[in-house]
Amino acid sequence: QVQLVESGGGLVQAGGSLRLSCAASGRTDSTYAMAWFRQAPGKEREFVSAISRNINTLYADSVKGRFTISRDTAETTVYLQMNSLKPEDTAVYYCAAKTRPVLSPLRYEYWGQGTQVTVSS
Repeated sequence: QVQLVESGGGLVQAGGSLRLSCAASGRTDSTYAMAWFRQAPGKEREFVSAISRNINTLYADSVKGRFTISRDTAETTVYLQMNSLKPEDTAVYYCAAKTRPVLSPLRYEYWGQGTQVTVSS
């Protein structure tokens, strides 16, 4: 089992920045990739970004050039640096992890509880 805990959410004005963190514990050696998803009110959860064990990355088109995903060398914490934030980025952001060795938006087995990001206009 892998436990994930997100932090770093908050309220920010449009154009501002936030950095989300996701701390993983448990069987972290079994994880291949970690990712961020988000869910806005009344909308389905959507993929934001993912990073693999060998530091390959994947981004949704809506955040390319504004968000950067990274992980620490111990591979237990993943970060999402969010710049040039827009009101439409407002959502609950969830951290996720998968063991299947494919970097994609699909089939994440472990999920955190989420952290709220609110961008005011």
